[in-house]
Amino acid sequence: TIFPKYLFWDMEYSNLNLEEDKDIIIPRAMYVTTAESFEKDILRLESIYSKKEILHYLKTTKELISNEVCQLVSKRYNTAPFLRFKNL
Repeated sequence: TIFPKYLFWDMEYSNLNLEEDKDIIIPRAMYVTTAESFEKDILRLESIYSKKEILHYLKTTKELISNEVCQLVSKRYNTAPFLRFKNL
C-alpha cells in the first residue's frame, strides 16, 4: 500500500516482498517521478530503504528511469551525478 499498484502493472502486486524485491520496487517507485513529485516519492523510498540501497538499485536497473530523476537523486545524496541514458 506504500506504492501505487499501477507501477507494478506486469506482476502480481500482492506477491512483492519489500526486502526480496527491492531491485524491482526501488526503480519502479521512481519510474514516473517528476521534479514536482520527487520529494514525495523519494520520502516513500527512504522510509523503507537506505540511501546506499536506493543509489545502488537506481544505478544498476534496466528500468527506464529518467536522467532528470537520476540527477535529483545524486543531488539529494550529494554524490557524483549518474545518468541512465547518454546523449548521442
